[in-house]
Amino acid sequence: MIPRYSRPEMERIWELENKYGIWLRIEKLACEAYAELGQIPAKSLEAIQKGSLSLERMEELEEITQHDVIAFLTAVGETIGEDARFVHLGMTSSDVLDTGLAVQLRDAADLILEGVDALLAEIKKKALEHKDTLMIGRTHGVHAEPITFGLKMAVWYEETRRSRTRLRGAREMIAVGKLSGAVGTYATLPPEVESYVCEKLGLQAARISTQIVQRDRHAEFFTALAILASSLEKFALEIRHLQRTEVREVGEFFAKGQKGSSAMPHKRNPIGSENLCGLARMVRSYALAALENIPLWHERDISHSSVERVIAPDSTILVDFMLHRMIGLVKNLQVDPDRMKANLGMTGGLFFSQELLLRLAKKGMSREEAYALVQGHAMEVWKGKGDLLGLVREDPRIRECLEDDEIQDVFCVDRYTRHVDRIFDRVFGTE
Repeated sequence: MIPRYSRPEMERIWELENKYGIWLRIEKLACEAYAELGQIPAKSLEAIQKGSLSLERMEELEEITQHDVIAFLTAVGETIGEDARFVHLGMTSSDVLDTGLAVQLRDAADLILEGVDALLAEIKKKALEHKDTLMIGRTHGVHAEPITFGLKMAVWYEETRRSRTRLRGAREMIAVGKLSGAVGTYATLPPEVESYVCEKLGLQAARISTQIVQRDRHAEFFTALAILASSLEKFALEIRHLQRTEVREVGEFFAKGQKGSSAMPHKRNPIGSENLCGLARMVRSYALAALENIPLWHERDISHSSVERVIAPDSTILVDFMLHRMIGLVKNLQVDPDRMKANLGMTGGLFFSQELLLRLAKKGMSREEAYALVQGHAMEVWKGKGDLLGLVREDPRIRECLEDDEIQDVFCVDRYTRHVDRIFDRVFGTE
């Protein structure tokens, strides 16, 4: 079932009309190839080209045959007449199924790649806008050293760009068709038919196949989607953390009239981000299912088919939705530089501890002694017994090593942003 939040362009790819329309095109192209080889009369080809499909009739026949491809061929054949004997000549069901699925997955990949490009554009805008917006960096959820919000966005940008590279490769890997017969030997149709059909569809012909295209290709595609979905979850999780009441550095846009809770009128919850985190779990599970589809019995069994009927539309639709939700989140993200500045001062200068340690070591103090000295003051600050700069100025052991101006230089925040331009050039200067 197509979820109601899907975009029309993606929805159309998985509608039955499109799916069976691709099947019909494959069959007609195969007949064209046979005609060029002189194996189908020109008049018969003309009749075949006029063939059409009634979904209602196909569904009636499928109830009887319990086989979708046979029902399809019978329904189409009824609109052609006696020349229908040339349709599906020498082919097996998977010649149509796998080649048709390749077209659908390729087209879905193209839409997803459009979404990735749109997301990259929004992330880049945010990164450039906040290149110098200072905030605290966190490791283990605890204040570490300052970064800028633009750097955080630049990390997202580079990660998303890697997903684009993976998806492009996976798109090529999946855009492969086959018309090689029941076990891939071309025993009942010539390789020239396969080449002709695949070329017309914009696909590569599999160099070798069994009754099916091998499912490692599909596994790569669905795994690429899962990685992208996991990155989107990572970004969404960051928004959720930064929107927490105790942090409040960024937040999702909250529209006029929007409600956060049925019970608590004050609530502004990161529901869009939470939604993305949940959907990513589904996409990852589909990647596992695709991996399970790789080992099949001999030249083919049918265990993969039911899985792909679910994961192909679901994965592509979900990722497409996730991308466009994230585009909106990034575009409308509420960034609070003042709150970021306030949070920087929350720990009384503790984030300068590493620079202080290094300065003392450079002056001749052993690293172990310097570490213990700085950590001791840091623990006092954690207990609320002053700020780090004040405690340092009162410590005679530190004053023996560092002059007043050197101490002041230790506590200069500009040090943490002096390479931002260089990092940005690495990320955005390669476009």
